[in-house]
Amino acid sequence: MSTPEQRPEGMSRRQLLRHTAWFGAAVVLTVTGGEVISHLGGTPAPAAVAADPRALRFVQVSDSHLGFHGPANSDVTGSFARAVDEVNGLGFRPDFVMHTGDLTHLSTPDQFDQVRQMMRGLRTGQVFTVPGEHDSVDDHGQKYRAMFGAGTHGDGWYSFDIKGVHVIALVNTLALEKLGHLGVDQLDFIRKDVAGLSSDTPIVVFSHIPLFAMYPAWGWGTDDAAQALSYLRRFSSVTCLNGHVHQLFAKTEGNVTFYSATTTAYPLPHPGVGPGPIPVTLPAGQLGAALGIRDVTYQPGQHALALRDLRLADRKPS
Repeated sequence: MSTPEQRPEGMSRRQLLRHTAWFGAAVVLTVTGGEVISHLGGTPAPAAVAADPRALRFVQVSDSHLGFHGPANSDVTGSFARAVDEVNGLGFRPDFVMHTGDLTHLSTPDQFDQVRQMMRGLRTGQVFTVPGEHDSVDDHGQKYRAMFGAGTHGDGWYSFDIKGVHVIALVNTLALEKLGHLGVDQLDFIRKDVAGLSSDTPIVVFSHIPLFAMYPAWGWGTDDAAQALSYLRRFSSVTCLNGHVHQLFAKTEGNVTFYSATTTAYPLPHPGVGPGPIPVTLPAGQLGAALGIRDVTYQPGQHALALRDLRLADRKPS
């Protein structure tokens, strides 16, 4: 049981229990061969969803916040290093790794260089990124794009095709007032980007801030996401993966499924718990259960993606 001194500021015991449950192991549901199969994140996927030569397998990491200093995590560099080890220890080589933003905490050149050097240690086909608001603290993302923007459009958005899946990487962190914002140029890019695709093309969308209204009071949503999603409604399989909120969350709206990822740095409160999205200091020994990576598999012919959320609780420094 937590003592009052161990609780995040402003949390009652009941709120803390609710918050702790929020970071529990994720249950993954996968449709394969007409059968719904479930397993706990952090456990091996059933044989029915094991990768085959045609399958697309990738990993999502998010919110490494290199440069953060605080009691919520006194060693974010070490946590991110353990996340890299986790990716490299999956037992397969991912087709790509996507970092969904807040690579750094203060967007300094040294922090960007550090995270780039660490991601070079990932054993994967390719590494992709989208920026978070912490990656554009004082310059509208110019330092981020100088380091990670090669081959992108506008303020850093882009798309690519891989193993029959169309991937769109969006930037919704540069014109923040209250909510995330895509803007007219990026919306036009999305419309043109998907115009020539068959409606049975699986679509995977990455962004930092959620593309659904997870908790607008804290800015956890994107004000013009509805327009972006209107271009994707005709597709039979659309999966949107985001960071920013530092916790697992899933929501389905018609043919679009949204998944928020956890972090490699520090947890944030459950929506509406406490005064705002302030880093949470967990009791000793519990931080690893709130941090992790996401392993995603797409098997041709299936509408759903198989997701495993893997925690860093048991990963020791190498």
